[in-house]
Amino acid sequence: MKRRITISTLIILLIALIIWCISRWDVWFDNPEEAPYEVSAVPTRVLLTFGDEDGMTSRNISWMCGSVVKPSYVEIKLLTDSVQATQRIEATGEVFVSRSGQAAYYVAKLRHLEEGGTYQYRVCTEGRTSDWHAFRLAKADEQETQFLFMGDIQDSIGGIANELLKRAIFRNPRTEFLVSGGDLTERPTDAYWAETFETLDSVGQAMPILTITGNHDYLKGIVGKLERRFSLIHSYFLDSMEGENQVFTVNYKNVQLFCLDSNREFFYLSTQREWLEKRLKASTAKWKIVVLHHPLYSIRGNMNNLIQRWMFDDLIREYGVDLVLQGHEHAYARMTWHDEDGTATTPIYTVSHCSPKNYRIEFDERFDKFGSGSRYYQTVKTHGDTLFLTTTDAIHEEKYDSLLIIKHGHLSSLRDAGRDIPEKIRFTPHLNNKKDKAFAERIKEYKQRKHIDN
Repeated sequence: MKRRITISTLIILLIALIIWCISRWDVWFDNPEEAPYEVSAVPTRVLLTFGDEDGMTSRNISWMCGSVVKPSYVEIKLLTDSVQATQRIEATGEVFVSRSGQAAYYVAKLRHLEEGGTYQYRVCTEGRTSDWHAFRLAKADEQETQFLFMGDIQDSIGGIANELLKRAIFRNPRTEFLVSGGDLTERPTDAYWAETFETLDSVGQAMPILTITGNHDYLKGIVGKLERRFSLIHSYFLDSMEGENQVFTVNYKNVQLFCLDSNREFFYLSTQREWLEKRLKASTAKWKIVVLHHPLYSIRGNMNNLIQRWMFDDLIREYGVDLVLQGHEHAYARMTWHDEDGTATTPIYTVSHCSPKNYRIEFDERFDKFGSGSRYYQTVKTHGDTLFLTTTDAIHEEKYDSLLIIKHGHLSSLRDAGRDIPEKIRFTPHLNNKKDKAFAERIKEYKQRKHIDN
């Protein structure tokens, strides 16, 4: 009898497991089809990025043109009071064959540029040219550094991300570069790549775009696959990869950013851990910032992303990282670390997104603040001994959160300037959706606990 019960229980569990796997199959393995496409014979999808670890004097420029490699180069000139000759920087080309087409991608590497200089450039492939674009380099002795961080953007076709990005830069005119927390593109298809470049139009040609990999950048499978196309576009990865890992670090004035690929399997993450420890140990930057896609402390469940936390979090705390910028979970949250005495200190962990999609979250008491139902971005500014972290609601164009990190030698103190800015948890549940109903109840309980009346 006991044996029958055991066998019956195992059969029921097996059936339940099969049903669950079927329900999750598309999430794990379904890749949207890529529609056939043709590539313009005129250079397009021009993108300015950092080049190597020297963020002050190196840049890469990538573009796409045609379906076979042709002689290509960048024409560039330094704008000064005197007439400057136009230089020609040769580009390397490579054909990438995707699931539904092929395109030639080009990369020109600009090195030893002049600090403080303003450059004008255009890209050329077999006599056909892009429009002229311009960018400015900062000087290493400038006291202030400022950049924008946007988590998942992954806009839908014909979306408003470009409008939001331009508004953000208008609101922050001293922005020097843009950091993307992964999932800049909804899926690895040509149509979504086209939408990504619509998002970056007029911005991605004038200031460096630094993006990391997100799960939507990968083709799904038992082992996810990142197309070569990703690195040909975000071309700093071509020289910075550690084995099969898309990692990159860049020094910019007194800031060093460390970019990880949190999407990889366990055995790849161990290689990234070794890379991160080596880079953090060697860093002399005043401000250390780690960027990765999956939050080390999830707002969607305590068991999420445990491998990533186990791999990286102790290094982040041991080597004095100030700020961890993360995406993936389609809401806003800020968490402050506390030392053994309970004193608030660094690192600061933020989760953010600027996508039309919003996810249900858990209101973990370790977090200082949450936001849901809108799209957000962070302004990171350093000046002397202070780092200013400001979160803006991109849709409503209003400050949503603010925090200051103040350095005192090797120690840091915090000032929570966003404490009195009201939290807004917006959510409209779908009828007869049990998960939505449960989330609505969690929101109600959280608002009561925090005395939120909106």
